[in-house]
Amino acid sequence: MATTKEIKNRIKSVRDTQKITNAMYLIASTKLRKAKSELDKTRPFFNCLQGEIKRIFRTSEEIENKYFYPVTGEHELHGSYGYLVITADKGLAGAYNQNVIKEALRLMQEHENPKLFVVGEFGRHYFTSHNIPIEQSFLYTAQNPTIHRAREISAVLLDLFNRQKLSKIFVIYTDMQGAINSQACSTRLLPFHRAQFITPDIQEKEIKTPFEFQPSIEKVLDNIVPSYVTGFIYSALIDSFCSEQNARMNAMDSANRNAQELLDELSVQYNHIRQGAITQEITEVSSGAKSMRKKAKMKSVRGGVKSE
Repeated sequence: MATTKEIKNRIKSVRDTQKITNAMYLIASTKLRKAKSELDKTRPFFNCLQGEIKRIFRTSEEIENKYFYPVTGEHELHGSYGYLVITADKGLAGAYNQNVIKEALRLMQEHENPKLFVVGEFGRHYFTSHNIPIEQSFLYTAQNPTIHRAREISAVLLDLFNRQKLSKIFVIYTDMQGAINSQACSTRLLPFHRAQFITPDIQEKEIKTPFEFQPSIEKVLDNIVPSYVTGFIYSALIDSFCSEQNARMNAMDSANRNAQELLDELSVQYNHIRQGAITQEITEVSSGAKSMRKKAKMKSVRGGVKSE
């Protein structure tokens, strides 16, 4: 059985660990709020871009553009498929990274010769250790998702797509579906389906003003789509970052609860051992006093016999 000193040392160790997990919880909470605020500031601009693309297709649905499937519909595209996999730089976030890796491996099995583009040290380390080649790794992006970094990633992917080195591009990230739920998912980034932009909403139907595009509709699309792709990648980076912080908050909260339960158990164990020690001391003192009284009594009896 452990001694009181050993239990006290363990209690101190658990409390020190609890301070760390609590600090990590607070840091993750702060980063989560900041990232959401940054996304909210940029979202209106990219919503406007999406609205402009909708207006273009409302004007003419027969537009041919390299960033969209042909008017005849989706068909099998030959060539390499690109996968942008967004993971974290750090652990201690539950199954966040593992779920993204699992989704990436599932999707990669469906196509031959995939080209990997990895965000996050966790993903880079996993694919490297499993001898899965990485086309390009974007460093320091997972912990600091900015529009500038999203623009750099989109420039690389669009360049390969424009040179027909990639026929399709998928983004594999974690979608934060609410304050609690997050899910690893995959979305085809390029080429776009026309249905994404042709479906009109109520407000769009009410607009009857004709549009003129200079120098041409195709040139306008060629300039709008790269910015829209950047916005989508930025949104995926922020969603993944928020999901990571949310997963870390849940993991740290669970660690705090487990630490508190362990402290309660250790306190009960410590009090039990301490109470046992106190009881033993009282018993020993009582036995010693009783023994001394017995000896004193025997001594007095012997003294009385001698005097007689």
